[in-house]
Amino acid sequence: MDFFAVGSKIKELRKLIGLSQEELAEGICTQAQISKIEKGDVYPYASTLYLISQKLGVDVNYFFDIGMTPRVDYVQEVSSFFKAARKNHQYDDILEIIKTEEKNPLFTQNTRNRQLLLWHKAICTFVTTRDRDEALRMLNEALELSQVTEKIWTEKEIGIYNSIGAIYSEDNEFEKALKVFQSAVEHLKLLPYISDYTLKPRVYYNIARMYTKKGEYDISINYCKEAIDYCIQKDNMHVLGELHYHLGYNYELQNKFMLAVRYLEKALLIFNLQKNDHYINFITEKIEALKKQPK
Repeated sequence: MDFFAVGSKIKELRKLIGLSQEELAEGICTQAQISKIEKGDVYPYASTLYLISQKLGVDVNYFFDIGMTPRVDYVQEVSSFFKAARKNHQYDDILEIIKTEEKNPLFTQNTRNRQLLLWHKAICTFVTTRDRDEALRMLNEALELSQVTEKIWTEKEIGIYNSIGAIYSEDNEFEKALKVFQSAVEHLKLLPYISDYTLKPRVYYNIARMYTKKGEYDISINYCKEAIDYCIQKDNMHVLGELHYHLGYNYELQNKFMLAVRYLEKALLIFNLQKNDHYINFITEKIEALKKQPK
């Protein structure tokens, strides 16, 4: 473990958000201890490192990765690319990156980084070949790389379960999908801190879709609204358009056409701002059709 690399990153993040050593130490340890940690003279207990990570606004695994992987920033760039590419349905691009990084020691020699590649390879396998069994096998293999307890799931593990639920949903196994999404929601609630602000909206969007399939529109609407409030609170636009669209869709199914149009217009505005052409024409046509419905 590279103590100096961890200490340097703690110092960098502390200065970036404008905290003194005394302010960072408050409620955690002494200022002298923070000084020693930042110099790499000592390595903090896991509990201390967790509290430091919370105050600095990062996942505690970030520091473990830095200690084991000197190019953690590069790994995070790859992760961010995957997230954006998934949203834009650029699965061929993801596969190209995976083929390259599968030869990179940064990924082959680090379990969590290898898990990232395997997770996204599974997603691409299902989307491009529809090989559900192989995709689920890879996702379960990815979980086995890190999951040591059923009591607490990490953010990445929740993301992988979210992908498993999505595959069940695509195969019309809605009860199986709903069960997975419900478990993901429950484990999200157990996390004291969430560093990936896109995770909760993605899970809530998927579970809302399942409740709509079951005809339980009010439950679906509540999940959508809670996720939208969270997105606004965290200044996060990820799946914000999809959530507004799904709200409108629920109201359409309840024959509340004016409400449906209101939320579809909000979705359209968001997709236009994001330059996301995947939904724009479809939603525009749907709005025009709903406006013709009797009020």
